[in-house]
Amino acid sequence: MMDMSGADGEKCPFDLNFDPQTFKPGDLVSYRVAGSMMDMPFVGVLVEVHDDHVMLAHYNGTDTPDSDIMRGSRTDRPVVSETEAMK
Repeated sequence: MMDMSGADGEKCPFDLNFDPQTFKPGDLVSYRVAGSMMDMPFVGVLVEVHDDHVMLAHYNGTDTPDSDIMRGSRTDRPVVSETEAMK
């Protein structure tokens, strides 16, 4: 897992997994929402990992994921459709 450090050496408060080959349930990932929010990073927790996609929930800072589970691509930063993210 790697972290995202800021320009001033400020450490990101999350240890994110950017390696889709090692994804497992419970990992924190940086995900993107396709469309108008594509440039905004979000933090999610993986709920399920499949060969061609992942199921994730927006990370709310607790060990219990939000109830809305979204389907995302199995890439270094999973992409979720706007429809999935806004339900």
